[in-house]
Amino acid sequence: MEEEGSLLKNLSAGLGREDGLYPTWVVITLAVILIVTIAVDILGNLLVIISVFKNKNLRKAGNAFVVSLAIADLLVAFYPYPLVLMAIVHGGWVMGYLHCQASGFLMGISVIGSVFNITGIAINRYYYICHSLKYDTLFSGTNTVCYVGLVWALTLLAIVPNFFVESLQYDPRVYSCTFAQSVSALYTISVVVIHFFLPITIVSYCYLRIWLLVLQVRRRVKPETQPKIKPHDFWNFLTMFVVFVLFAVCWAPLNFIGFVVAVKPTLGSLIPEWLFTASYFMAYFNSCLNAVVYGVMNQNFRKEYKRIILTALQLAYRTDGD
Repeated sequence: MEEEGSLLKNLSAGLGREDGLYPTWVVITLAVILIVTIAVDILGNLLVIISVFKNKNLRKAGNAFVVSLAIADLLVAFYPYPLVLMAIVHGGWVMGYLHCQASGFLMGISVIGSVFNITGIAINRYYYICHSLKYDTLFSGTNTVCYVGLVWALTLLAIVPNFFVESLQYDPRVYSCTFAQSVSALYTISVVVIHFFLPITIVSYCYLRIWLLVLQVRRRVKPETQPKIKPHDFWNFLTMFVVFVLFAVCWAPLNFIGFVVAVKPTLGSLIPEWLFTASYFMAYFNSCLNAVVYGVMNQNFRKEYKRIILTALQLAYRTDGD
């Protein structure tokens, strides 16, 4: 009972901090959201990676980006998120400067890697459906590996400037060592435009073209000249489209807040702390959603999830039996 009381007391010190702006239930809610996010992130994205490697129907060029996206999501679940949870429990950052910088660095790698991989997925789907004759050449096995490598090279290149402008700092409002939007207005605008608005624009264009083709095919204006889209190809596209929409919805509030405050700093004081905090944890929550979407909307992933989980349970049962 004493340990539970101590934990509750520590949690109360979290967002309530010195100014007492937030009640205990908010801090506990944030902790629960983060715990659920970590658990589903690790379990779900490991299932995604294992499924692609085990199921021949999933070992396709386009799913190389899916695996890469799962790795980006896993980066935060194994290290930064647990440190954020510790900060919530202790009411502040207790891990020191190096862990703060490493945590902020991995968070940056994860989010930039995610948006670049989602862009890669959209371009892949665009060529697969809208330019199918060019697809096999452009997305051969070797080329796809190079594209994924390029995604991570660009991701690393994009995060490096943070060390020169010293923008990775601890923010007590979100218990995280993260990108400090107040360091430089010009740099913040550049980050939001290059890391969010530009990729989102590219992805939107790709999916808009695909939707136009899908509608065109369904209307069948000239059946003999219109390309055919197989049902499973449509569902694969729809799955990735939902992944993109969820990412955009989860990350848009935080990016819009950063952009608006950078353009007009006086607006910063008008943004409630609860909105800023909610936008961060909404963005954090996104890392656990993709694997769930695959399981719900993609039959091959769903079957492989079940197979892997049943195998794991059987192995656990045998171990207990021995």
